[in-house]
Amino acid sequence: MKSANQPADREVTLDHSGHFVADADAARRALEELGFTVTPFSAQVQPDPETGAERLTGTGNVCVMLPAGYLEFLVHTADTPIGREFSAALGRRAGLHLCAFGVADAAARHRELTEAGVEMRPLVHFSRAVETVVGHRTAAFTVARMAAGSMPEGRVQVLTHHDEAAMWQPRWTRHANGAQALQAILVSAPDPQEAAARFARLLGRAPEETEAGLRIALDRGAVEFLPEDAATELIGQAVDPGRSCFVGLRVTVADLSFLRARPEAKAVGDTLVLPFAPALGRGAWLFQTA
Repeated sequence: MKSANQPADREVTLDHSGHFVADADAARRALEELGFTVTPFSAQVQPDPETGAERLTGTGNVCVMLPAGYLEFLVHTADTPIGREFSAALGRRAGLHLCAFGVADAAARHRELTEAGVEMRPLVHFSRAVETVVGHRTAAFTVARMAAGSMPEGRVQVLTHHDEAAMWQPRWTRHANGAQALQAILVSAPDPQEAAARFARLLGRAPEETEAGLRIALDRGAVEFLPEDAATELIGQAVDPGRSCFVGLRVTVADLSFLRARPEAKAVGDTLVLPFAPALGRGAWLFQTA
């Protein structure tokens, strides 16, 4: 059934972003200082292909669950292939290294992309324990990930949630800063046309020109592509010079007043730009009213 976080057939949404960070507690403090409500830490697991027993994937997270979409902050938990990939990316820099798009059937989309010649990793099934007000539940996901190294921005994937209620609990979706939705993820690219073409192939959506660069509009949310110099000017720093990378998150809020008084905030048109705290790595928030 379609909802804000459960796409209908053939829809694609911006499901969540992923920061790679060194310290989950430091990330929590930085997020709470901005007025976000943060979920408890949870380690991600997947079934062992031989025994079926749950084993660590290599990462765990805390999250900011928005009414529409969410923000994930990942840390290392185990020496696994995913854990080693995470450590290599974090060693280059902390910050945004993951973007996930929601679809109704990730397994079907995995088959379609594979048949179209897109290099994909094997389909995987992840889960993590979630505590609810009435007891424990398991949040489960089917994830189709592009091949390692095929997207210089980092880990790019499509997924299907199998228990929306376990993830989007009302107690976690209310925020002091009035956050409402993950509206867009920003890509800084030496060649925005090339970067947009790669994402367009994955998403099945054509990019459109904007005043600043390119944009792929989704059924909810968007991916925005800026030339590196324009992204650096907007964000206030070079995030990964010479490399296409995720540099910012556009988040809608009910009211900007909670954030506007922060000394590091700058207004760019109708957007309030705030740099990520050091614990979250390089990049910036772009807050707008809903």
